Amino acid sequence: MMMNELEEFNYINALFEIYKSLLTDKQSLIMEKYYIFNLSFSEIAQEMKISRSGVCDALEHGKEKLRNYENNLHIYKKHVQITDILNNSTIDDNIKKKIKEVL
Repeated sequence: MMMNELEEFNYINALFEIYKSLLTDKQSLIMEKYYIFNLSFSEIAQEMKISRSGVCDALEHGKEKLRNYENNLHIYKKHVQITDILNNSTIDDNIKKKIKEVL
């Protein structure tokens, strides 16, 4: 499935929220700065005292790891499926809300 840039950004951001503890500390920090705090490569490089290419490499390796985790574990896919089922069900709204909080 082809994703546009925004869809890709949101997908990786969602995977990061699920799998971030499985990344190295450095990858996690760089990805957080990029995906959560929306810093540029240059800003991250300057803050962390590394090169822009180091930032780019860490992001690419981090994204690859996140995709591999999802390809093997399918946590995001299952979350989306459960959310879709809930949204299309006739279950009481309070129960839906409680289930979504657990997810």
